Amino acid sequence: MNLLKEMASRDRVFDFMAPARSPVDVRHGPILYLEDVSVSFDGFRAINDLNLTIDDGELRCIIGPNGAGKTTMMDIITGKTRPDHGSVWFGSRHDLLTMNEPQIASLGIGRKFQKPTVFEALTVFENLELAMAADKRIWPTLTARLSGEARDRIDEVLVTIGLTGHRDRPAGILSHGQKQWLEIGMLLMQRPRLLLVDEPVAGMTEQEMERTAELLTGLAGKQSVVVVEHDMGFVRSIARTVTVLHQGSVLAEGSMDQVSSDPRVVEVYLGTESDNTEDARC
Repeated sequence: MNLLKEMASRDRVFDFMAPARSPVDVRHGPILYLEDVSVSFDGFRAINDLNLTIDDGELRCIIGPNGAGKTTMMDIITGKTRPDHGSVWFGSRHDLLTMNEPQIASLGIGRKFQKPTVFEALTVFENLELAMAADKRIWPTLTARLSGEARDRIDEVLVTIGLTGHRDRPAGILSHGQKQWLEIGMLLMQRPRLLLVDEPVAGMTEQEMERTAELLTGLAGKQSVVVVEHDMGFVRSIARTVTVLHQGSVLAEGSMDQVSSDPRVVEVYLGTESDNTEDARC
């Protein structure tokens, strides 16, 4: 596929809070494409000729042992880390290696870290309103008054993240899981095409994990979602395709059943993760 080809036609975009015209062209390629990407830190090669393709609307799970390169991979995609060599494209027009972090975020790449970072003194509604202010295209509206359209957008996100009944409550009194959902909602307010989600269920109750699985699978198709997670039971509950990283490269890729039965994956990862869930012993 030719990811460098310029396309002038309108992309297919998700219908949830989509901008009138998307800058990301995926008609002749994936939404995210990494080719032969490598990066070293003090002589240690954290990413080693990594090749990864994420399709538009796909839900992809990334697993692997500590030190496999999962966090570094996300750092490269979001512009925090520059690789030594390789190519990273968002759609067929946007070379992410020529862009800084704010520029990459403005294209529609949102990243959620493991620990939720919400404004605890503000209400759930105010957190979403503040997140929307990051979109400079609607800043004049926010500085004047919140329009009906903006309120409808916030209400729709509240439904999506399951926090409609908590809209006027301070974020600080939410449970850990609810704070995670709120932060995902704050990212949704910024019209992402791609969400990078790091260990979303760490510290959650079983009920919260089930709700998070519903949330992430519901987002797939509306935007692309890449989930890095260690809990194999949770991965099995949401995974369509699983990519296993090891020593900075793709070790295996396929369904959860396929990768969990791969002897290489069992040897380097699943065989040492028996305390995660019973699925880790597959």
